[in-house]
Amino acid sequence: MSTSSPEAVKKLLENMQTDLRSLSMECKKKFPPVKEAAESGIVKIKTIAARNTDILADPTELLNSLKENSSEVVQPFLMGCGTKEPKITQLCLAAIQRLMSHEVVSEAAAGNIINMLWQLMENGLEELKLLQTVLVLLTTNTVVHDEVLSKAIVLCFRLHFTKDNITNNTAAATVRQVVTVVFERMVAEDERFKGMAEEPPPVQGNSNRRSVSTLRPSAKDAYMLFQDLCQLVNADAPYWLVGMTEMTRTFGLELLESVLNDFPGVFLQHQEFSFLLKERVCPLVIKLFSPNIKFRQGSSGGSAASPAPVEKPYFPICMRLLRVVSVLIKHFYSLLVTECEIFLSLLVKFLDGEKPQWLRAVAVESVHRLCVQPHLLRSFCQSYDMKQHSTKVFRDIVNALGSFIQSLFIVPSAGNPASVNAVAGGSGSAAQTAVQGGQGVAGVGGGLTTQAAFEYRGTWIPLMTVSVQGSAKATYLEMLDKVEPPSIPEGYAMSVAFSALLDLVRGITSMIERELSLEEEAAAAEAATREGLEAPASEESPPEPLAHQVWEEMVNACWCGLLAALSLLLDASTDESATESILKAELTMASLCGRLSLVTPRDAFITAICKASLPPHYALTVLSSNATTLSNKINARLSELVCLPSTMDIRHFFNKTTGTLSSAAASYSIQGQNVQIISPSSESHQQVVAVGQPLTVQHQGTVVLTAKNIQCMRTLLNLAHCHGAVLGTSWQLVLATLQHLVWILGLKPGVGGVLKPGRAVEGPSTVLTTAVMTDLPVISNILSRLFESSQYLDDVSLHHLINALCSLSMEAMEMAYGNNKEPSLFAVAKLLETGLVNMDRIEILWRPLTAHLLEVCQHPNARMREWGAEAVTSLIKAGLSYKHEPPLSQNQRLQLLLLNPLKELSNVLHADIRQKQLECVLQILQSQGDSLGPGWPLVLNVIGAIRNDQGESLIRTAFQCLQLVVTDFLPTMPCTCLQIVVEVAGSFGLQNQELNISLTSIGLLWNISDYFFQRGEAITDELEREEALLEKQAQEKGEPLNRPFHPAPPFDCLWLCLYAKLGELCVDPRPAVRKSAGQTLFSTIAAHGTLLQQPTWHIVVWKVLFHLLDCVRKSSTTADKEKIESGGGNILIHHSRDTAEKQWAETWVLTLAGVARIFNTRRYLLQQLGDFFKAWEVLLDHIQSAALSKNNEVSLAALKSFQEILQIVTPVKDADKSDALAAMGVPPVLVDPLGGATTAAGPGRPLLRSDSLAERLAQRYMNSAQAQLPPPPAPGEELDDSALWWSAWNTWYRTGTECTRPPPPGADKPSFIPSQPFLTALVQIFPALYQHVKGGFSMEDLRKLGVILHGAVSVPISSDASPFILPSYTEAVLTSLQEAVLTALDVLQKAICVGPETLQVMYPAIFEQLLLFVEFSCKPPQYGKLETKHVANAKYNQIQLFAPAEWVALNYVPFAERSLEVVVDLYHKTACHKAVINEKVLQNIIKTLRMPLGLKYACPAESTWKLAVSSLLKVLSIGLPVARQHASSGKFDTMWPELAGAFEDFLFTKSTPPDNLSIQEFQKNEAIDVEVVQLISTEILPFANFIPKEFVGQIMAMLNKGSIHSQSSSFTEAEIDVRMREEFSKVCFETLLQFSFSNKATTPQEGYISRMALSVLLQRAQDVLRRYVEDERLSGRCPLPRQQVTEIIFVLKAVSTLMDSLKKTQPENVDSNTWAQVIALYPTLVECITCSSSEVSSALKEALGPFKDFMQPPVSKVQNGES
Repeated sequence: MSTSSPEAVKKLLENMQTDLRSLSMECKKKFPPVKEAAESGIVKIKTIAARNTDILADPTELLNSLKENSSEVVQPFLMGCGTKEPKITQLCLAAIQRLMSHEVVSEAAAGNIINMLWQLMENGLEELKLLQTVLVLLTTNTVVHDEVLSKAIVLCFRLHFTKDNITNNTAAATVRQVVTVVFERMVAEDERFKGMAEEPPPVQGNSNRRSVSTLRPSAKDAYMLFQDLCQLVNADAPYWLVGMTEMTRTFGLELLESVLNDFPGVFLQHQEFSFLLKERVCPLVIKLFSPNIKFRQGSSGGSAASPAPVEKPYFPICMRLLRVVSVLIKHFYSLLVTECEIFLSLLVKFLDGEKPQWLRAVAVESVHRLCVQPHLLRSFCQSYDMKQHSTKVFRDIVNALGSFIQSLFIVPSAGNPASVNAVAGGSGSAAQTAVQGGQGVAGVGGGLTTQAAFEYRGTWIPLMTVSVQGSAKATYLEMLDKVEPPSIPEGYAMSVAFSALLDLVRGITSMIERELSLEEEAAAAEAATREGLEAPASEESPPEPLAHQVWEEMVNACWCGLLAALSLLLDASTDESATESILKAELTMASLCGRLSLVTPRDAFITAICKASLPPHYALTVLSSNATTLSNKINARLSELVCLPSTMDIRHFFNKTTGTLSSAAASYSIQGQNVQIISPSSESHQQVVAVGQPLTVQHQGTVVLTAKNIQCMRTLLNLAHCHGAVLGTSWQLVLATLQHLVWILGLKPGVGGVLKPGRAVEGPSTVLTTAVMTDLPVISNILSRLFESSQYLDDVSLHHLINALCSLSMEAMEMAYGNNKEPSLFAVAKLLETGLVNMDRIEILWRPLTAHLLEVCQHPNARMREWGAEAVTSLIKAGLSYKHEPPLSQNQRLQLLLLNPLKELSNVLHADIRQKQLECVLQILQSQGDSLGPGWPLVLNVIGAIRNDQGESLIRTAFQCLQLVVTDFLPTMPCTCLQIVVEVAGSFGLQNQELNISLTSIGLLWNISDYFFQRGEAITDELEREEALLEKQAQEKGEPLNRPFHPAPPFDCLWLCLYAKLGELCVDPRPAVRKSAGQTLFSTIAAHGTLLQQPTWHIVVWKVLFHLLDCVRKSSTTADKEKIESGGGNILIHHSRDTAEKQWAETWVLTLAGVARIFNTRRYLLQQLGDFFKAWEVLLDHIQSAALSKNNEVSLAALKSFQEILQIVTPVKDADKSDALAAMGVPPVLVDPLGGATTAAGPGRPLLRSDSLAERLAQRYMNSAQAQLPPPPAPGEELDDSALWWSAWNTWYRTGTECTRPPPPGADKPSFIPSQPFLTALVQIFPALYQHVKGGFSMEDLRKLGVILHGAVSVPISSDASPFILPSYTEAVLTSLQEAVLTALDVLQKAICVGPETLQVMYPAIFEQLLLFVEFSCKPPQYGKLETKHVANAKYNQIQLFAPAEWVALNYVPFAERSLEVVVDLYHKTACHKAVINEKVLQNIIKTLRMPLGLKYACPAESTWKLAVSSLLKVLSIGLPVARQHASSGKFDTMWPELAGAFEDFLFTKSTPPDNLSIQEFQKNEAIDVEVVQLISTEILPFANFIPKEFVGQIMAMLNKGSIHSQSSSFTEAEIDVRMREEFSKVCFETLLQFSFSNKATTPQEGYISRMALSVLLQRAQDVLRRYVEDERLSGRCPLPRQQVTEIIFVLKAVSTLMDSLKKTQPENVDSNTWAQVIALYPTLVECITCSSSEVSSALKEALGPFKDFMQPPVSKVQNGES
């Protein structure tokens, strides 16, 4: 109910009347005047009430009239008060108050009331009621002003200083309220006048303190009041509050504070008040502070020497001053910049350790108040720190807080600064007691374990909850009632300072960050509008640089101090939530610095967190080095910024690395006051949660991690996760630390780089508590998330992250060198993780990322490089499978970029890395093989980058990749890559680690060639398109097109590359590879060669085939002859392959045969090339050098190839040729010595498809290149191959000459003697070759042939080969070589036979050759000076295995005999030929036969002389008639003596028959002799008149010699009669006699000779018989010697023969003298009858028998017969 409502007014009137009545009642007796006044008052009121009857209508009017008459109304009550009667006074005061409350008191009345109250006050009456009344008076209305007001205020003040406590307090409260009311009135007044125009204030003189004339009434009151308050506090007389008797400073300061705090607007709006602040308040405060400033604890002990005793600081004033200062700073900072600077500096000073504890406590509380006002702090920074020559106030505040906190950890003892050092050093007993004390406290009730506290070096400081976060609720600043300094509980100051620090950080960071984000939003909006409008940037943007400068300055000013304090607190904290707060502060600071790009402070905060995460004294280079540079930077910064004499050294916050610093006290000073600060050493009682291995090279052993370390680690993770974008280079610190922690905790990387808790086995020294075990998965998860979140970083930040990981990894690599400790894989794993999550922008980080990982791959530590490779390959696979925009198929550059590291891996030498690389390739092929496109060359090169030093498994993996490519991907890759596929397959063939792979790769080459063949047209199209492009590019650049085998068409080049590769494989060191490659090469050329253009064949022949032949020839000739023991493993090697040389021989054979076959089958094609003749010559040269090689296999094969190329069908009519061959009797085996190999791949194969394809390709080639092929040869030219054949003949001749040339005389043993099969083949070539050259075959060529045939036959064989080649000696078989030689001559003579006349001059030469061979029967040919054994003696000598092989001459007898038969046969045909007659062939035959005939039994073979005789007889039977026919020409003159000699040598041989000759054999042999004599008697003697006389004489002498028996002494008795050659003698005798008695004797001389011979014979018989008779007689019983008996028997037989002849002869032909001699024998014969020998007797009987024919009477006179 309001005071002006009708009811209230009505009530008021009633009450007033009641009050007055009461008053009159009370005063009736004692105070009548009062009673009267009261009654008149009642009347007055009634009158007023009657005047304003309409209360209900308008109560205000009534109230107004009451107010106007208030002086009168109040008067009775005032008089009542004057009575000083308590009861009356109370009643009056109550009534007055009621009036006041209804605001019906006028100004005058109010003055009266105040005066009355003053009197009561002076009388000390009703003090409380007085105060109440004053309060009601002043609060209910504004009528009291000026002196009245001041009087009222003074009244209250005076009551405040009474003795009564209640009054005191009530008065104090009243004063406060009154002061407030005064100022509230002023505020209200200002509000009222707000809208009106203000007068300009007159110019104010600074000196005039009372220039208040301009102020309005209430303002004036306020001004006067405030001015006097200042006066009073300053102990000066007031100007306005007249009547003050006493005043306390404390109360005055409180009032000042409340006014300043409650009405800042007054002072800010009114200059007069501002002036008061500046001129009165500030100097006052500064003056009052002086005792505190000067005072130092310890010095006030007041040594008498100090000149003026220092006033001691007084807690109540000091505390109140600080409160005032807080208010001044808070509200009037802008007005009092300079003054605030002083206040703040004072405040900082109060924190000094030398000040009393309570002073420091209240100072800290004041600082805390500032710290919760970030905007104020910013103003400080702008006003002081950023101005030149100004105190760096903001920085000093922070530093002071820091040093305050640090000072608390130094145990003060007995106020002696020296002892502080002792404690700090940890040496004095004080330190121990302190520690014990700490523990003692801890011990009490075990309370400490739960209480939050800081503990450092034995100093234990509990932590209290002092205020809610963000508000500075002070404790001691509020102790206005305390006079004595309170005792500060332990830990209070620390707790306040701690809160202050945290609030400071929180305030600054949130303020700056809020403004930063606003600015960023504005910038973004502006960018958006600018994009929309595309307008130039306007210059109206707010002055951001300034804001930024302020922020940076703030951070720069505070970070050192903050970091110092926070680091120390973090180190000392034992409470998890306190630690959390500290870490949060460090983290927000780090993030803020990062956002402001302040690198040094950012790194410093991060370093601090990192340090705290690691175990104490943990050596971590990156942090310590960083710390050193940081502390240097910081000190430099400080010295720049601080205008104080010394700087604060915070190096000790970073140098935790060594134990040395930890014991020393690092000191720094602020404002010249030294503060000892001990460097941190976390020896606090922290819970150990993990023990692990340190990741450092230095010390082995273990390190422990505490719960706090883990907490810090989580903060670090949080920092990296949430503020990664601003970390920049500090990623290095963060990651290095995480790496070490991860290591100590034993986390190891798994798939994709995620770190998982390792197995317990990882390190025996890793011990984890359950607490941390549950944390590990979380930490691992956060770690992964941290790197996953890198996808949200901008590019620059991402690069920082990558760089940091790289350098971290570099360190890990450094550390892992030279020791086999498990390396740290953290960095590599995280690089992988980062790469995988940033695939969408992989390009920007790919190069640095992979470049580093490739370095890791080369690391000697296997685990390290394994992870490097894992990372690279995973990234490549992920990169290729990621769905890029645009896709890789359209972004060739990116694809190659992704594949490039795969290629780089090939340069790594470690096998395990290559294994990973190849496995990766395999996976890429399996997953992305179809879409590799332009990446194929790179992938193929990776597969092909194999080296022989890499080991089998690697090569096997690589080969798997290649197989996959060849089987699945040839059609999908660009055709330009096919050449690379060929190269790669080839390189697998050439590797020497795994033979099977080499062989399989050759198979792949065959498959590839098939693919080329099938897809020929498509490949050609694509290649030619590509070629055109390349040519265009080359032209633009002005350089020639550079590609192998240019200018062949590209498709042909592909083939050529394939051939070239196979060619390389054909000269591989391994025989199996060579063989396989050779077969493949020749098969592909045979099968697909039709596709090649004609000019390409030129390259095939010269660059591929001949090049290959050259290489093979070179390798074969230089191959090693050392025996190879085994072929690896337990494979035994056949003796024909047990040296490298023999293995190369096989290759040579294969190659030569292959090339020859190509020349054979592709002859038509090759002949169209311009230089076919040259190629032919080269081929022949190869055949020759192979034939002359010292290896039998090669040489033989060379001849086979020679034979093959001779089978080449010349474009003659084929039928003729084969007929001709058949006619000449060439054995069919010669025609196709390779057993059908020619036909298999020959031109007869129906390759219809290939032909059509080939034609199409050829057509295209013709069109595209307009190649001018040579014109087709004219019909005549086709047949003109003779040059080729003559070239072949020369080769054959050279080969033959070389290989049959005997070794020179000087050589001890021949280096090489050609084998029989070789020579056979060589000779067998001749017939075929002859067919081609017969047209021009001359005598000279025949001579050459003869030399070779003779030489070939003369070559001996080694004794170890003889059992295989030689027939057993008894068989008369020819070796195949000898057969071939005879065949060659046979072919030749048959050709002469059917050939023209001119050829026949060659007959004698053939005879000559054959006769040479005939001589071999008796005189084997010599091979140089080589000693040859006869085959019978050369037994394979098994004892002397190592003796040089003996050489065995062949058994030439069968050969010689066959030659002889040929001679006879040939002579039979050609005896009458002119050339044969002229060249004295017959004489030569006889001359040759003389040798075997003469040797007879001495011939190597018995058959020889028998054949010689029969041949002689045959030849003579043909030749003698011819000789007789041509007797006159004299061409045969020289033959006769030769013939005579032959007969002589044979019939009277000097050789004796062998002892073992049987009688039958002897008789057969004798029969042969008889045959010869018969020939003489039939063919020679009858024609004596045509024959030279000497010859006839010689014949007669011979017969004579034969007829006289010459005995042999060696015969046994039994054989004697046979061995005498009686039959022969007889025939000789008969012939002789027949010739002697023949009437045909042409000359007397002949007859004479025979008669002469006869008489000699008879005479000799006479002598023999006589001697026998004599001896018989003398010998008596003894038998005569054997030969004498034999002789007598022969003589007797001769006599009987003579008798027979005489019987047959015409009597007239017998000389009479002969008869006489015959008859004279008779008596002698008779005398012999007495002989005792039965043999003689029987012979005698035969001899005597014929005499009966003479015993008849003579028909005529015989006596005269002599005439």
